[in-house]
Amino acid sequence: MALTLLRGMRTPVSSGSNPGLFFAVLRPRLSRFTARAESAQATEPKAAPPPRSIQLATKEAAEQKTQGFEAVIGIETHVQLSTVTKAFCSCPYSYGAQPNSTVCPTCMGHPGTLPVLNEKVVECAVKLGLALNCEISMTSKFDRKQYFYPDLPKGYQISQFDIPIAKKGHVDLDLPVEFGGGHRKFGITRVHMEEDAGKLLHSESSSYSQVDLNRAGVPLLEIVSEPDMRTGIEAAEYGAELQRIVRYLGVSNGNMQEGSLRCDVNVSIRPVGQSEFGTKVEIKNMNSFSAINRAIDYEISRQILLHKEGQADQIVQETRLWDESSQKTFTMRKKEGLADYRYFPEPDLPEVVLTSDYINEISKSMPELPEAKRRRYENMGLSMQDVLFLANDDNIGHFYDSTLEHGADAKLAANWIMGDIAAYLKDEKVSIDEIKLTPLELSELIASIKNGTISGKIGKEILAELIAKGGTVKGVIEEKDLVQIADPAAIEAMVDKVIADNPKQLEQYRAGKTKLQGFFAGQVMKASKGKANPVLLNKILGEKLNAN
Repeated sequence: MALTLLRGMRTPVSSGSNPGLFFAVLRPRLSRFTARAESAQATEPKAAPPPRSIQLATKEAAEQKTQGFEAVIGIETHVQLSTVTKAFCSCPYSYGAQPNSTVCPTCMGHPGTLPVLNEKVVECAVKLGLALNCEISMTSKFDRKQYFYPDLPKGYQISQFDIPIAKKGHVDLDLPVEFGGGHRKFGITRVHMEEDAGKLLHSESSSYSQVDLNRAGVPLLEIVSEPDMRTGIEAAEYGAELQRIVRYLGVSNGNMQEGSLRCDVNVSIRPVGQSEFGTKVEIKNMNSFSAINRAIDYEISRQILLHKEGQADQIVQETRLWDESSQKTFTMRKKEGLADYRYFPEPDLPEVVLTSDYINEISKSMPELPEAKRRRYENMGLSMQDVLFLANDDNIGHFYDSTLEHGADAKLAANWIMGDIAAYLKDEKVSIDEIKLTPLELSELIASIKNGTISGKIGKEILAELIAKGGTVKGVIEEKDLVQIADPAAIEAMVDKVIADNPKQLEQYRAGKTKLQGFFAGQVMKASKGKANPVLLNKILGEKLNAN
């Protein structure tokens, strides 16, 4: 066990085949976010507004142009790739594995080790670059980004600096209908490859932080947007669209709670009509798209409030953390100027040289992407609400398309999926590929209702059974004798009996209380166990009730 002294940190480092946990003793003691938040609160403007003022400013921020300000928002997104091994060594990576159990001398930064590029990382980068409508660099290179941090064992990160693998792209998306809808197009500055750092595990009760290097060397793609967004919902939907794209491509699971997709947001405000940007503030620590929306809206309102109170000079370039419990951002660290990472070309890795054939081959293998699917569904005549629900989840879109391939009507299939099936998924907290209903049987169910074999009510009962237990529509109909009664004579006999059994209601109906027709129809449906053809039933019932 050797001791390494690093800038006031005492870092015991274990050796041997099982490295165990690294840890660093930090003095004076810090207690994770609480200490940061308390420190941040102490640096907040002295004339901090009361909660009601913040809420008012948040409400006003929704209509920024009316009060003379607009927000400028850009996002840096890190996507963790789902490759079998890490970026520059043969170690696997599994989220939640025992700390420091998937490491080797290369990803631990031992002297004398050499990186070897995982070719799958390049393939994923080209796929994402094409999906984001970027220019692909035929020749790119890796660089060393040098900085000190306990979870960066080499003292530098292998990244790409001046020649990224993809640049000058854009992403198209549709805002949710409940937020006003509308199409948006946001620019992409660049996409570049790099490796991830390790992870610090802060102790709640002791004065040390442990270092887990399992994540060190895991391949990342960083996507840098243009500062084209103006509201929190636009930024959140941009992040959600990136998540959809990487999932459609299969390059990442995009799970924010696992850190597979991480968004750092840059926010500034400026007077409407001003071309110069305001002071940029970076926000971190957001683990959901709704948190991104709320964090940005809070930060916009905070900056507008400071401008209105004549304290614009208190908006400084800094990194702030979003605190979910208080719904506020707090100062994490000030930025005195641009960081000097002393980039220089990575001497241990050659340039990445691509060919046109290689890019064309990847392009041909690309699946239909969310934007193309949305436009296809829209051209089929579906409403935008239907389009967004079906296309924004790859599994639901695949289920829907498979249902149509079996001959189902597009609108009817959408209604069933967005209605009863979506309700089941929400209640049971499962995905559509986990239920026992198949696209073939959904199409059979729709056809059986359409041709009059069963009623819509019976269809709902059959659907519930198929979702939970599986089976076939035909099998359930035969097993439970659910074939719809479409014989006029049989329905007429039931109608006559119900009318005869309810003389008082008949008298009230003929006296002008015509809403009682629903009562009679319900009694007939009850007698037929829901199997009477509703169209035929209402026709016969109307004739009988209105007869002399």
